[in-house]
Amino acid sequence: MADHADDLIDYEDDDETVQQEVLEATNNTKSSLSAVQSENGKDKKGSYVGVHSTSFRDFLLKPELLRAIVDCGFEHPSEVQQECIPQAILGMDVLCQAKSGLGKTAVFVLTTLQQLEPVDGDVSVIVICHTRELAYQIKNEYTRFSKYMPNVRTEVFYGGTQYKKDQELLKDKERCPHIVVGTPGRILALCRDKYLRTGAVKHFVLDECDKMLDNLDMRRDIQDIFRSTPQSKQTMMFSATLSKEIRPVCKKFLQNALEIFVDDETKLTLHGLQQYYVSLEENAKNKQLSDLLDSLEFNQVVIFVKSVARANHLNKLLNACNFPSVCIHSRMNQEERIAKFKAFKDFSKRFMVATDIFGRGIDIERVNVVINYDMSDDADSYLHRVGRAGRFGTKGLAITFISTDEDKKTLESVQERFEVNIPTLPEKIDASTYMTS
Repeated sequence: MADHADDLIDYEDDDETVQQEVLEATNNTKSSLSAVQSENGKDKKGSYVGVHSTSFRDFLLKPELLRAIVDCGFEHPSEVQQECIPQAILGMDVLCQAKSGLGKTAVFVLTTLQQLEPVDGDVSVIVICHTRELAYQIKNEYTRFSKYMPNVRTEVFYGGTQYKKDQELLKDKERCPHIVVGTPGRILALCRDKYLRTGAVKHFVLDECDKMLDNLDMRRDIQDIFRSTPQSKQTMMFSATLSKEIRPVCKKFLQNALEIFVDDETKLTLHGLQQYYVSLEENAKNKQLSDLLDSLEFNQVVIFVKSVARANHLNKLLNACNFPSVCIHSRMNQEERIAKFKAFKDFSKRFMVATDIFGRGIDIERVNVVINYDMSDDADSYLHRVGRAGRFGTKGLAITFISTDEDKKTLESVQERFEVNIPTLPEKIDASTYMTS
């Protein structure tokens, strides 16, 4: 990992004076925030302590943004939003790690919309993420929060769709988006072919940045896109997991960044999420799953498996047993994937069978049960998977099937790393512990 850190570009500090002024302004904000935190005795960046002491109005956002926030039903920002937004709207670079469901997406959506001055034909914001579903979801968040900003246009670009349509859209000054959301491959292709003009970009955002920078091919694509944008821009990076090894790689893209980390990895565990495991033979998994779905109360359920073949097989089985299920994996064409994602998000399906492609960043508010039919490969993937339930501090339930020695080792590593005790599944679970009343 670290061997490749030097492959990344390092900009010289050509404009240190301006940077220093911004840094002083933001440090003043940070000092006052720290003082308030000390008074309240709340230093846990990932916790929910004292989140009601601040309102979104305190951020002095545009009236159009505040109206949209109220329409979405939000009143009090989460702690990560309290810490990031006041300084991010001053144009400061941000590196933020906070656990799943704490509203990291809203940080960069609100920050960029606050600073945006739309000019026809100019792309001002580029947001890059690692999957098409996440890109689609982020685009919808921009649409929600910009509903009273009719001049702002947002578009999403990813592989598996017609390249010609993307070209035509970007060439048309009247339709060209001010905010571009997409996956690295398609965004880079549009930049290289000069359809996506990056000369006016003022904000560059990476969501689930560790996943993209860990993958060398994606990292090269992102570096090429980054190089094509002006040096004097704001760069923001977000993830739920940010290992100590990947942090220096992230910092290569940043200048004098505000760094928000959960103080230690143990705080990544999710409040309100009940976690259990079941030891069983591989051939007993289907019966156990069926029994659980019959006995549990739930709104929506995500079931994770380890391969595309198993996802398809289990999805067919669930539908045959009258559990209305959809399946999402990387081998589907794009239209089908988005249609199935939308059907699940719109609550027309109650069950989703997915591979790890669905494990990061996807936010479906009604999901309150996650079942690991197959255990994840590592502790990070486990955290991202179970984070689909219990978003933003709500209740949820995660049940993991353990059938091999390898599964046991992963479970031990989860418990050790996050200092959480995951007990065996009891015969009866009180629904009030995982269903929000």
